[in-house]
Amino acid sequence: MAISISAVLFLAVLAMIFTRNGGLKISHALVCLLLGFLLAGTSMAPTIHSGLTATADIVGSLRP
Repeated sequence: MAISISAVLFLAVLAMIFTRNGGLKISHALVCLLLGFLLAGTSMAPTIHSGLTATADIVGSLRP
């Protein structure tokens, strides 16, 4: 659960940065948001979740 919240916060911060810099329009951000909600309701959601979890585990295991 903490990984999902972290990913959501990270993506929200990126969207705000892109919006402020003019690289992402509000309409584009809304389309991305709706796509995320629609993907969460499909049968691909567990696959996406396990992919994000595996990526977070790999990144978390890296030592500087």
